[in-house]
Amino acid sequence: MPSVKIPRKSTDTDMTPFVDIAFLILSFFIMATKFKPPEPVEIVTPGSVLSQKLPENNAVMITIDSSNRVYFTVLSEKDKTKFDDIIKGINTTQNLGLSQAELNNFRNTFLVGVPFAGLKQLLGINAKEQGKLKQPGIPVMDSANNQLIWWIQQAKTAFAGQKLNYLIKGDGKAKYPAFEAVLTALKKNDEFKYNLVTSLDEVPAGTELEKRLQEEGK
Repeated sequence: MPSVKIPRKSTDTDMTPFVDIAFLILSFFIMATKFKPPEPVEIVTPGSVLSQKLPENNAVMITIDSSNRVYFTVLSEKDKTKFDDIIKGINTTQNLGLSQAELNNFRNTFLVGVPFAGLKQLLGINAKEQGKLKQPGIPVMDSANNQLIWWIQQAKTAFAGQKLNYLIKGDGKAKYPAFEAVLTALKKNDEFKYNLVTSLDEVPAGTELEKRLQEEGK
């Protein structure tokens, strides 16, 4: 009986399509990845076992550093016109005489930590260079001149009709009087709810919270 020869086929795999796919995936992640901007003020927040994702829109973040300096930040990635409304309101109520270029630069300003008298200088600097400027903080300790009240007021006006979240990010070494002054500014605007930004700690073993999270499958 004649033998049948089975034709041999190469076991090599053409990797060209896989390389193309890998580069396409890599390109996608490079283009779609959103990098966290460098923080101009170093804040070491206290720890907490509770986790909640920070809002990226419709939020005001008030930062207190280790030297009790207070900063104001607006989080509104979807609607940049909110920045315009806030700075125009501040410019009008405080008679600052900001130019149109300075008003426009507020959109690119990561945080404000200067008194109203220093706002023109801050907004006159390119946003990338603002980190080199040592900001003294927004005056809050004098109850008669708590300028944070005006920033919160203008934020409320800009986000009128929408839910506005208030976040307080304080350094663990910050003193209570600065925190109390921030709460006073919120209360003056009839705002009594806020979230504290903390770093995430592990849940202590054997606690009721650990048992509850285990039951929930977290």
